[in-house]
Amino acid sequence: MGKLNQVIAVVAAKKKLALEAITNAYHVIQKPPLFDGITRVYTPRDEEGERLPPESKRPQNTVNDLIASVCPAIADMFDTVLTQDIANQEAACSVVVDGRVIAPDVPVTHLLFLEKQLTDMTTFVSKLPVLDPADTWTWDDAANSFMSNPSETVRTKKVPKAFVKYEATKEHPAQVETFTEDVLVGTWRTVKFSGAIKAADKAAMLDRVRKLHEAVVKAREECNSMVVEEKRIGLPILMFVFKGA
Repeated sequence: MGKLNQVIAVVAAKKKLALEAITNAYHVIQKPPLFDGITRVYTPRDEEGERLPPESKRPQNTVNDLIASVCPAIADMFDTVLTQDIANQEAACSVVVDGRVIAPDVPVTHLLFLEKQLTDMTTFVSKLPVLDPADTWTWDDAANSFMSNPSETVRTKKVPKAFVKYEATKEHPAQVETFTEDVLVGTWRTVKFSGAIKAADKAAMLDRVRKLHEAVVKAREECNSMVVEEKRIGLPILMFVFKGA
């Protein structure tokens, strides 16, 4: 018996040990001579024939020994992963925010999914545009957006003018200087529309998604602290494969 988070903590190590055992065994399998042995005894044709010593080489490895070397790590991995998977099916906790159950009995695997999604949602909400505080806004149903108070700006037009510096005389023509003058010709009345949201509404959204994220993390930690029953499946599987039992 142990807690789910303890099982999760060792799953990767169990898988690594099993992989190493299988890899080492596979390397041995690639060398068939290691499984071969021989015994030779020489007998001359007659009593006067040359005497030669017997030759003997035993197999350095056997398939049974190779299987025995990998089975413990594989069985241990199977048992641990099964324990985790069954615990993940059974472990479910409610997401609670300010005493309100937002999502009841959520499986721990889905809580992990929600945790990541809410992180992304926080980023999304943080990028939402807000209304320009320089203007005063009211909601307009017809436009389905916010509308600013009207503002007025003047429109001017440059009108050429002439200024006589010196009147004409018999000897000299008049000296006239030209210039332009801005003359008011109209008024712009401007109303702005915006599909953005109020800064206060955005702040409230960010606060809610933060609270929800914290509640999901808390629920996930609660699930991971649940006591789980250790399961056994590795030995029966390996016995069936290698012994037919």
